[in-house]
Amino acid sequence: MTFEFKAVVLPNGQIAVPSEIAAQIPAGTQLQIVLTCEPAAAADSYRALSTKLSEASYAAEETVYDSLA
Repeated sequence: MTFEFKAVVLPNGQIAVPSEIAAQIPAGTQLQIVLTCEPAAAADSYRALSTKLSEASYAAEETVYDSLA
């Protein structure tokens, strides 16, 4: 079985499993947990850098094409 849900890490380090999901998992079941997260600051930094690099790859003469879009 695979379940996907959003959660928040509590100040004590715990992550709560929604009750409707927990009810479907028998007690004592071994779980494999995969956590993915993207801190907002990292996403903003990445977005700013990719925009800067993208803009740097265009020559000033190419702005004429912007009006065609």
